Amino acid sequence: MNEQTIIQLFVILGVILFSMTLHEVMHGFVAYLLGDDTAKLQGRLTLNPVKHIDPFLTILLPLILALVGAPIFGGAKPVPFNPGRLRHDEWGSALVAIAGPLTNFVIAFVLFGTSIVLGYGLSGTSDIVGLIFYYGVIVNLGFFVFNMIPLPPLDGSRVLYALAPDFVRRGMEFIEQYGLVFVFAIVLLASSTIGSVIGLGIYSILDFFTIIFVR
Repeated sequence: MNEQTIIQLFVILGVILFSMTLHEVMHGFVAYLLGDDTAKLQGRLTLNPVKHIDPFLTILLPLILALVGAPIFGGAKPVPFNPGRLRHDEWGSALVAIAGPLTNFVIAFVLFGTSIVLGYGLSGTSDIVGLIFYYGVIVNLGFFVFNMIPLPPLDGSRVLYALAPDFVRRGMEFIEQYGLVFVFAIVLLASSTIGSVIGLGIYSILDFFTIIFVR
């Protein structure tokens, strides 16, 4: 492993810790605004990344994907919340859920715009600032697309909960009982398909950003 690869991995790890910390804090903060202080009481409304790390989803999976050149995605230790204490019922849960991935989307949007204004673009240059911009955008979009997949327990499933009929919700609740085990199974059994979907999502959003900031 050469020096450039080591630098890239450190940049990616820094971006992941920063981005996923904000992702999880925003889940808890929106829940708090909607009437549930569970995350606050359990110490999850903190910018300390250690409180939010899942060793596999936050560190190992994204770094392995980076090493093999695949689209980077992952997650973190879920922030607890009590749906029964939220205002707006299922829509309250949906708002809590999408707050995380939307945070990643906003981070990517701001970094993309800033990189264009400063003349870096998304070149992936060996310059450390260029690397931070590049991976800041790519990693956050990967997290956004992955977490918006409407499968329990990913964040996108909460939007589906709010829209789906009862029999679909019951099936989703059954799947959600297995939590991260289900996510691990998806990643292991359908990694190439997920990678293709996430890659398509990332580059579609990049085209959208380019229309806004470049064309």
